[in-house]
Amino acid sequence: MIRVSEIKISIDADEDKLKHEILKKLRIKDKDLIEYFIYKKSIDARKKDKIYFVYIVDVKLKDEKAFLERYKGNNVAITPNMEYESVQIGSQLLKEPPVVIGTGPAGLFAALILAEMGFAPIMFERGKKVDERSKDVNGFWGNGKLNPESNVQFGEGGAGTFSDGKLTTQIKDLRCRKVLWELISAGAPEEILYNYKPHVGTDKLREIVKNIREKITALGGEVHFNSRVTDLIIDNGKLAGVLVNDNIKVNTDLVILAVGHSARDTFHMLNDNGVEIHQKPFSVGVRIEHPQGLINKSQYGAFATHPKLGAADYKLSYHCENGRTAYTFCMCPGGEVVAAASEEGKLVTNGMSYYSRDKENANSALLVGVNPEDFNDTHPLAGVYLQQSLEEKAFVLGGRNYNAPVQLVGDFLKDTPTKELGDVKASYRPGVTPTDLRECLPDYIITAMKEAILGLDNKLKGFALHDAIMTAVETRSSSPVRIVRDKNYEGNIKGLYPTGEGAGYAGGIISAAVDGIKVAEAVVKKYKPLNKK
Repeated sequence: MIRVSEIKISIDADEDKLKHEILKKLRIKDKDLIEYFIYKKSIDARKKDKIYFVYIVDVKLKDEKAFLERYKGNNVAITPNMEYESVQIGSQLLKEPPVVIGTGPAGLFAALILAEMGFAPIMFERGKKVDERSKDVNGFWGNGKLNPESNVQFGEGGAGTFSDGKLTTQIKDLRCRKVLWELISAGAPEEILYNYKPHVGTDKLREIVKNIREKITALGGEVHFNSRVTDLIIDNGKLAGVLVNDNIKVNTDLVILAVGHSARDTFHMLNDNGVEIHQKPFSVGVRIEHPQGLINKSQYGAFATHPKLGAADYKLSYHCENGRTAYTFCMCPGGEVVAAASEEGKLVTNGMSYYSRDKENANSALLVGVNPEDFNDTHPLAGVYLQQSLEEKAFVLGGRNYNAPVQLVGDFLKDTPTKELGDVKASYRPGVTPTDLRECLPDYIITAMKEAILGLDNKLKGFALHDAIMTAVETRSSSPVRIVRDKNYEGNIKGLYPTGEGAGYAGGIISAAVDGIKVAEAVVKKYKPLNKK
């Protein structure tokens, strides 16, 4: 096939216009075109008075060779092979089935690859199945009663299950396509293949992860919930098994470690067992919440209410005078700020959207980078300790009941405690406490965010809206540790394969899933399953 890029169509035009533009660009007749597929669809909104959809399409012609010989225009190339190819099974026999710890994107896709290749993996997830987990999460949001083993961080699907379900990534890897196709097979809309900023929303994601789990079990895998791996069994530097829930011994010589960025007790267990862990930079900040209509108008101008555009998003960054970078992260159009705590006495926020993105507000993390130098401690888990101290301060400042401390942007910029909210309604549940965020965030974070808010207002008009709400604290945008692995994805304990966001090798659903696939491939290339002769 032939890949054709830079085809622009006005948002007011019917999508049937796309075929006309393909014929026009390639200077061919209708009879020469067999079929075409949209590879990528994005929005060009640089000029607010003239907004376009921009397409990249794959085209099948009757005589592609003759066409390529005569065509002299730009933006045309042969479509590359996008098919995922399985790796060859290795020769070393596993004594026991491989174990996968965690059912986030990395764990699910690692287990899926192993199951497809006949390895019958055994998965252990400390939390509950997604339907039961959802009940616990909704209960926490309603009454402030936290279940430390079943919450926004822990349970089937990982932390991403209660998010916007973003499927964007900056990595260039054919495995991304494999992930997208599997998501579609599990219930995601096919548009995620070509939308420039695809998402599925928390509602669709909850069904998708369940369907992937069912595919793993149909292929011979096992998935055990309410099963926390509490220890590793190590013999002469090699993995010999795991201990589940402190009393169930499972023999295995291979573990894919796909715990999330909030599995702090697991980090401690790994460190106690001699697993090599390093400190890693991460980010700290708040959730900032604006009316979605304001964001739409700033991004789309007169087209803000156009039915084809939906809720607008943004991605911004600012380099501050104190040398730090502030940036927005995990922006949730038409979404809500959610309580994401996983430990009692600690308060954490996150953002979430449904597929429709039709809520009143937009929210995003507003984060400032922190480095190991800020930890003032050489312990491998010093970043975890910093997170916990900030979360404890936020919990106390909010009222010790999981109400979140909030401050209006206008008050924040003036160093004035907020007494009551303005026109923007806070979406965080179970509730919010107007206060002064200087009481729960370090001075260098406060200084950077103040400067950044004013700077970002020049990029996105209305970002510094007085009544916009800042909800503290956001500490879990990424893992504060990196679990060391070699070029073959194996840790310093032989048989232990760290992967995903919690291990410090990914940053989102797609990149975590791809990392899980890479690790599973490394296992497949080295070993053969028990039932292979």
